[in-house]
Amino acid sequence: MGRITTRSRVTKITLGQPETHRADTLAVEEPLEIRVGGTQLAVTMRTPGHDVELAAGFLVSEGVISRGGQFRSAIHCGGPGAGGATAGGGLLGAAASDGNTYNVLDVTLAPDVAPPDPDLARNFYTTSSCGLCGKASIDAVETVSAHDVAGDEASIDAALLATLPDALRAQQAVFDKTGGLHAAALFDAATGEMLVLREDVGRHNAVDKVVGWAVLADRLPLSGCVLLVSGRASFELAQKAVMAGIPILAAVSAPSSLAVELAAAAGLTLVGFLRGASMNVYAHPRRVTSRPG
Repeated sequence: MGRITTRSRVTKITLGQPETHRADTLAVEEPLEIRVGGTQLAVTMRTPGHDVELAAGFLVSEGVISRGGQFRSAIHCGGPGAGGATAGGGLLGAAASDGNTYNVLDVTLAPDVAPPDPDLARNFYTTSSCGLCGKASIDAVETVSAHDVAGDEASIDAALLATLPDALRAQQAVFDKTGGLHAAALFDAATGEMLVLREDVGRHNAVDKVVGWAVLADRLPLSGCVLLVSGRASFELAQKAVMAGIPILAAVSAPSSLAVELAAAAGLTLVGFLRGASMNVYAHPRRVTSRPG
């Protein structure tokens, strides 16, 4: 798994039994500094891997870009004077260079894309658990989004939707080794086909990587798709779905009250507690159909 996982010595304690000592596999968590045109925009804690997708998805969430053609390239920087590794289009891997920690990524946008507003700069530490804190205005999300989620006519059969959590869980390779990663996956609403799955210590990062995959494949907006997340549905995740043009967001756990409010206002179908044969639809249930019987 490379930098995605690491090993640590642990003491195993079980009541009534002797202590044991063994090596345990952990999910790696490291900071990623995202720059645009050499200027710092954000620092987030993430699981290394698919960093270009993470940056691209983050820029969609912030309203900086809305389509694949607006993202030109990205380079992993090793700091002033150090070499870097480039990535653009579908090229996400690169050889290491001296001094490169792969924890700084500099993005180049298309010439006709305005640089991020300086007010968006995240000159503070964003933890893996909080997501894009401070985006508390539903009106702002509705105004900034370039995609009409409310007008998306996608629908999914409830029986098909109920099968998606098992499909997601079956593909969580790193979770199987560590038990410590969130997952997000994109599915075709008509067929149930999984289009992409990403894992990360931060649920918001996992979603950004999924959206970033779509950016690099020039597939935005993600109409006709279902975004499934392995944990709860927060406001930030609902925001990311709306900004990427995703009409259906489903979670295996609970949504927050603000996520429900945003979904209702933006036309996003929001499903929570998607477990086994049951689910709760909190907003726009018209897209979840069920057959009698």
